[in-house]
Parts: sequence; structure tokens; C-alpha cells
Amino acid sequence: MDLFRKKPLAIPQNAGAEKLSKTLGAMDLTMLGVGAIIGTGIFVMTGVAAAEHAGPGLVLSFIIAGIACVLSALCYSEFASTLPVSGSAYAYSYVAFGELLAWVLGWDLVLEYGVAAAAVSSGWSGYFQGLLEGFGIHLPTALSGAYNADKGTFINLPAVIIILLISYLLTRGVKETARFNAVMVAIKISVVLLFIVTGIFYVKPENWTPFLPFGIHGVMNGAATVFFAYIGFDAISTAAEEVKRPQRDLPIGIISSLAICTVLYIAVSLVLTGIVPYQSLNVSDPVSFALRFVGQNMIAGLISVGAIAGMTTVLLVMLFGQTRLLFAISRDGLLPKSLSKVSAKTHTPVRSTWMVGSLIAVLTGFVPLDRLANLTSIGTLFAFLVVSLGVIMLRRTKTDLQRGFRVPWVPLVPLLSAAACGYLMYNLGRETWIGFIIWVAIGLVIYALYGYKRSNLNTKK
Repeated sequence: MDLFRKKPLAIPQNAGAEKLSKTLGAMDLTMLGVGAIIGTGIFVMTGVAAAEHAGPGLVLSFIIAGIACVLSALCYSEFASTLPVSGSAYAYSYVAFGELLAWVLGWDLVLEYGVAAAAVSSGWSGYFQGLLEGFGIHLPTALSGAYNADKGTFINLPAVIIILLISYLLTRGVKETARFNAVMVAIKISVVLLFIVTGIFYVKPENWTPFLPFGIHGVMNGAATVFFAYIGFDAISTAAEEVKRPQRDLPIGIISSLAICTVLYIAVSLVLTGIVPYQSLNVSDPVSFALRFVGQNMIAGLISVGAIAGMTTVLLVMLFGQTRLLFAISRDGLLPKSLSKVSAKTHTPVRSTWMVGSLIAVLTGFVPLDRLANLTSIGTLFAFLVVSLGVIMLRRTKTDLQRGFRVPWVPLVPLLSAAACGYLMYNLGRETWIGFIIWVAIGLVIYALYGYKRSNLNTKK
């Protein structure tokens, strides 16, 4: 058995029904990145991270997580400009490390995108219900949240509906998806800036004392938790086959979107913990709550609208990334070929889009949010770690490979990226690790029973 057979670099792209259309530019990619990154992390997770982990030191948590992401983003940029194909880290590791690790990483990314979408849709539902209540509309308790016998909730109906609506939009075409995303991104950035400009006048420096109530360990736990807020820039690379100038535009989209979002996260965390004592921030809508706390109810309502727009774009990009990932894995034969079938009319993988949407709708409808976020973080951190090491591997084995972007100071930067991701993984809880190991084990069983025999590299022997 050759478990580490590598995919050749010069792979002709499939034609006909499996060909994706190249319509995206650097601005589209930047907007997709911002659309993916700013969402539940800033509008929901900030409160929990401050109250339970970092306190006012949350700003340090965002900086630490941001540094880890910047290092990883540089590594992603080199791979994306060198191998502009669908599949993101899965495709990169297929070339750098071989099929087994590629499958494990692809299976891991299925977890990342799927669970992230489910978690974000849960947050979306919370803000949407809050908006409805502002108009005096109240959903029946049974339909207002994931299954919880103590609270009387059975299914999170708004979350299910938004997942299905986003799935429908994705089947209409990538350009249409990008246009919708750009409008939503403009709305949510405006709302985030409105919060910063309004909230800064209500900041009380005494709320920043003590700055590290949980110590440096709390800051690191907070960094591992808010890492969820940065997830998304890697999804840009899944669109590689739909980019007009991938060698140039992919690095621009990845790095610029991450830079924009990091600055906004730092500003929001400073203002948020300056307005409200950190102990009071363990709520589902901390940004709106902070403005209500100081009597700015009208602006708080606008924040809710922006949060809904923000989380809508996150869902859009996460589901987009998931479908392109399955497209790539299926095209390689490791999953059923039907998942890589592309509509001749819209040039999108319609079948896999509806399959993904349906499965995530079920997940988000019944599984509570607090069990989802850390699973997404550990899956993403693992992917970042492998990609970082993959840069070193390809630099040594493919010295003459044409690279549109080169990571500086190799191997130092990739090693620092891998070490930072590994340390953040270490700081995640035992339950998260158990869930991750179980998921990987399930993936290995699927590969042994299906993927290995049906791989394109196996059938071409």
C-alpha cells in the first residue's frame, strides 16, 4: 500500500461539466475574506472570551491569535499562488506530503467549514430573534433554539432556514454570490465602525482594571477561543480555480482581508471591555448589549442588523469553501464523483451544495453553539500547522517551482507559524481534543474502505 503517493504538480484541469468559471478578482477575494472573518467571532464570541477567559486582556488574545494567523496567511499565500486549484490546504498537502495526510486534512477541513457554518448560523439566529422581538414578534420556544429539554427548545428554525437560503444562493453562480457578499460586507463594516465611534465616548478606563484577571494563562485560553474569529481567510484559497489571476490576486485577498479584520478586532475588543465590566459580557450579543448598557438603544438595534449581515456573509463563504473542498476531493476520487459534477448553466457544484446545506441545516438545528466553536478552531489550527510545514517541504523538494508569492525567512516563519498553531491547539480543552480525534478516526475508516481504492492515483496505475 502506498499511502503517501503524491499528486503530480502538472495536473490538467478537468474540462466540460467539471470546469469552474474564472470570474473573481483581487477585490472580490478581499471582500470574501472580510465576509468570512468578521461575523460570529466579533459579534458573539468576544463576550464569552472576555467573561470566561481573558477579561480586558481580550485585546492581547486577539493580537496573539492574529499573529498566528498572519504567519499562517503568509504560508497560505505561497501555496495559493503556486498551486491555484480548488481544495485549499487539502490540495497543497496532496502535493507536499502525499495522499493519506491530504485526506486527513481534507476530512479535517470538512469539519472546519461545516461546524463553523453551524456555529455561525446559531449566532445569526440569536441576533435575528432579538431583532424580531424589537418589533414585538416572538417565535415559539420550541422553534427558537437547538434541542435542550431544560429550556423547552427543540429546533433552531431560523438557523435552518438561513442555511437553506444561502445554499440556494450558492447554486446561482459565483459572481452573483460575490456581488451579494460585497453588499453585506459594506453594511457590516459600517456597523462595526459605528460601534467603535459611538462606544469610544462611553469607555471607562477603570473597566480595564484588573487587565489580566485570569492571568496570562487566561489570555492564551482566550486566544485559542477567539481564533475562531479569524477563521475564513483560508476559505479564499478554495476559490482558486475561479480567480482570473490567481498568482497575483490570491495573496492580495488573503493578506489584505486578514489585516483589515485584525485592526477592527483590536479596536472592538478595547471599546467593548472599556464600556462594560468584563464579568457582564457573557451574553449572546455582547456588542449590542454594550450599547444598550449605556442607553444607546437605537444604535444597538442597528448593530443587530449589521451583525445579521455580517454573519450572513460568514455563512456564505463557509458553505462556499465546503462545496469547493468536496468538489476537489471528489474530483480526485476520494469521495463519490457525483460531488464534483458542475451545472452547465451556473458552473457551480449544485449537488454537493445542496448536500452540504442539508447536513449543516440538521446540525445547526439540533446542536448547541457552545459545543461547536472549539471544534472548528482545532480543525483550522491543524490545517494551518500542516500548510506551514508544507511550505518548508516544497521549498526543499521543488526548488525550481514557480511561485507567485514567497514566504520570507523560510524556514523560520513557517516554523513559527506551526509552533504558534500547535500551542493554541494545546490550550484547547480535553473535550475538544476527544471530538477531534474521533472525527479523524472516522475519516481514516472512510479512506480505508472507500477512498484508497477509488483514488485517481490508484486507478491510473
